Amino acid sequence: MAKYKRKNDRNDSPIIGRQSEQAELSHARDSGRPELIAVYGRRRVGKTFLVRRFFAAELCFELTGMREATMAAQLHNFALALSKTTSFEHTTPRSWPEAFQWLIRVLGEPKRRRRRQVVFFDELPWLASRRSGFLPAFEHFWNAWGSQQSNLVVVICGSAASWMIAKVIRDKGGLHNRVTRMLSLQPFRLKEIEQFLLTRSIELSRQQILELAMAVGGVPYYLDYIRRGRSAAQNIDALFFASNAPLRDEFNHLYAALFEHHERHVKVIRLLARKQSGSTRREIAKGLKWPSGGNLTSVLEELELSGFVARIPAWGRVSREPVYRLIDELTLFHLRWVDERRDGLAGQELWLRLHGTPAWHAWSGYAFEALCLKHVPQIKHALGISGVQTTQSDWRYRARDKEDKGAQIDLLIDRQDGVINACEIKFSRAPFVIDKRYAAELRAKLDTFKRITATRKAIFLTFVTSDGLARNEYASQLVQNDVTSEVLFAY
Repeated sequence: MAKYKRKNDRNDSPIIGRQSEQAELSHARDSGRPELIAVYGRRRVGKTFLVRRFFAAELCFELTGMREATMAAQLHNFALALSKTTSFEHTTPRSWPEAFQWLIRVLGEPKRRRRRQVVFFDELPWLASRRSGFLPAFEHFWNAWGSQQSNLVVVICGSAASWMIAKVIRDKGGLHNRVTRMLSLQPFRLKEIEQFLLTRSIELSRQQILELAMAVGGVPYYLDYIRRGRSAAQNIDALFFASNAPLRDEFNHLYAALFEHHERHVKVIRLLARKQSGSTRREIAKGLKWPSGGNLTSVLEELELSGFVARIPAWGRVSREPVYRLIDELTLFHLRWVDERRDGLAGQELWLRLHGTPAWHAWSGYAFEALCLKHVPQIKHALGISGVQTTQSDWRYRARDKEDKGAQIDLLIDRQDGVINACEIKFSRAPFVIDKRYAAELRAKLDTFKRITATRKAIFLTFVTSDGLARNEYASQLVQNDVTSEVLFAY
């Protein structure tokens, strides 16, 4: 099989989606005042591409941090980057304060001051390693000089979202309240995935796109490996199971690149992967035999900020613990399929053979549910309640004795207009059928919810399915609303 060739950051590649982010960057570019913009988001989500592409005409200096490099190496890289901006070469500065003085000298040249200038520091956490002195020098650069330059835009970017928030956005020191704009870049939604593939002349049905998204999510770097002329199953085989599969080891690199002491984060992730309904912090602490506070709180916050985990509030009392659910598609796929088949993967067309098996159906249900949780606004739009104030939550009830029955509802949309949409999320390759047995389970579940919560609101049983709901007497009697995966592509 031919080796993959990367096409990242091509000059002719359009910016897909990112309308709100582009509007914010446009406003910053045209504001006529100094701007300090913080951009953060998970690894390979397209932060660098967005900044470079949007500010292509104004970008005058760019420095990218190197992972685990010495301060001397970073400073040497700075000198090389500055040489590209000026007509003469620089020796390596001895410190970051000296480096920023050189940058000020270049940016302050009279010919440059007449136009908008954009300075871009990429992978800031790698530049600002411990004892490097970068962050204090950058703070001084901005506070003493940059914040006085009406033609200057400085963009700082990092994949470690928790670091960016703690060290920059919530900083109590020199950068306190200095950031003028914050952009949190998220993976593509399904509509944007569809648009991304079309720009590469890849035309797939929405069911095929849905299956791809359930495996790799909306990270542009991963989607750029998709090849035309292949089905979703063929592409997934090539991405994870072929002899030169480009994403086979991505899971191992992903967490190590984002988090210090990433082993703790991976332990939490692996525990959450074993429980589709999610776990409370107390359950996670018990499962890992960790203390409930301290490090666990930090790990969960970092995983949530980076988009790997969703914290879903429990319906009802504020004091009830939220549930944490693993929602990162590539992580779910890796832990379910790649981890268990490390030996002898090459050339087996494994995914094509697994397609349609009971294990495949179980994974599909979990992955589709996680995807739907990222598209609740689209579901609300399809239900005609976009303008209604709502809260989304999880509901679980554990049986108290042998006579009692537990129950769980995948998603509750609690509406200000006196209605609760109790959503059942189901993946199937044909219209989903509610049979007599499942109808009885649904009635028992709704009865338990009404009894335990004592809610006075109307309960609308709502189905979100991949391929529609089969029409029969049980569907007609029980279901008030049903929407298909098509609505997830709305915007």
